[in-house]
Amino acid sequence: MQRESMSSLSYAEQLRNDLFRAYEDARKNKRNTIAQLEFEKDAEHNLIELYHELLDGSYVPGKSICFLTHFPVLREVFASQFRDRVVHHLLFNYIAPIFEKTFIYDSYSCRKEKGTLFGVERLEHHIRSCTNNYTHTAYILKLDIQGYFMSINKNILYGIIYNKLMKQWEEKGKNCNIPGKNPEFILFLVESIIFKDHTLDCEVMGNKKEWMLLPASKSLFCQPKGIGLPIGDLTSQLFSNIYLNEFDNMIKRRFKIRHYGRYVDDFYVVHPSKAYLKSLIPEIRTFLKERLGLTLHPKKIYLQPYTHGVAFLGAFVKPYRKYAIPRSVNNFRSKAKKIISFSTRDELTIGLLEAIRASLNSYLGYLGHYKSYKIIHKSLTGSAVFKHLYFASGYKKSIPYKRYTNKRRERCEIAHDLNRILTA
Repeated sequence: MQRESMSSLSYAEQLRNDLFRAYEDARKNKRNTIAQLEFEKDAEHNLIELYHELLDGSYVPGKSICFLTHFPVLREVFASQFRDRVVHHLLFNYIAPIFEKTFIYDSYSCRKEKGTLFGVERLEHHIRSCTNNYTHTAYILKLDIQGYFMSINKNILYGIIYNKLMKQWEEKGKNCNIPGKNPEFILFLVESIIFKDHTLDCEVMGNKKEWMLLPASKSLFCQPKGIGLPIGDLTSQLFSNIYLNEFDNMIKRRFKIRHYGRYVDDFYVVHPSKAYLKSLIPEIRTFLKERLGLTLHPKKIYLQPYTHGVAFLGAFVKPYRKYAIPRSVNNFRSKAKKIISFSTRDELTIGLLEAIRASLNSYLGYLGHYKSYKIIHKSLTGSAVFKHLYFASGYKKSIPYKRYTNKRRERCEIAHDLNRILTA
């Protein structure tokens, strides 16, 4: 790929600054992981090498690691190399603000100040609004897309992104002397990431028997060429929002639906008329299939009065209250048993303690939003965990005892123990 304009110092300096910012962003969510620590052994050299590859257009995404995760359900995950994650953040920082302006308010995934808790609160808001604070009748239609990430058509996705970026550059102007406004460079990154075939260059981890349990619809290895995005990459999350953005706007603009929300492929409509919601299903099914090549999940069509409650983003929402869904509660109980077994020894390494605390606090943070005190108390009371940690604000978070706080933390030890407990 030829790019003479990149030879200017201002361009090179800007790219360098952008890359270092992307590196810091990538570190935030991957601190103390093995991949991040390996990269940081010679971070300066690795970043300079990556910088030159981006500058001269020789960058090629590297080999991925593919494994199975059981939370919240069995699924296939591709973990890109840390250097590739840095590039993902670089592209995200360039194009996410452009697409953010086009997203509807009630799209909750991979957006600042939104997320799962916000999505649950918005569902509650829509139910209260549609029912005039639970005084009128209303129904909830909740739908799901079958094998969403594995069904995304790369050519359609690229076309959507290309058209929007070209329109942006035509209206706002392009500048080949600035990486973030250089069409050739941005499209080079988009193409490199979207059209990489992870199945041809990956290391598969895990037990073969477990892999046999994974449905073909949930594996990239079973999809036609040009179909499917890897679960696990930041760019895949952004692309998944972009891919369904036209659908969101169709629901809001064409059907004039006020009470609608979506998180990735899980979406709902709240409306006073059950018949109207029934009539929407074939319209939605046709649009998804004909425009985006997606299939509405035939076994995940939920249509009930709001008084029956609805499960959404880890919560079961009913009038005036919400609960943690049973699957999440069972996952917490299972993880608590493993944590307790690790805690039986008299003294823990700092790495293992940090791993236990991180895993436990992630669940406590989630369960703390719902009526879950008794669940947590019953799972932990009298256990060995209390030898090493105490709990603040009614099980809102766990805190290590002072004897641990002054110990020197070995970063590699933390990384290995994190990997050990979180994948157990």
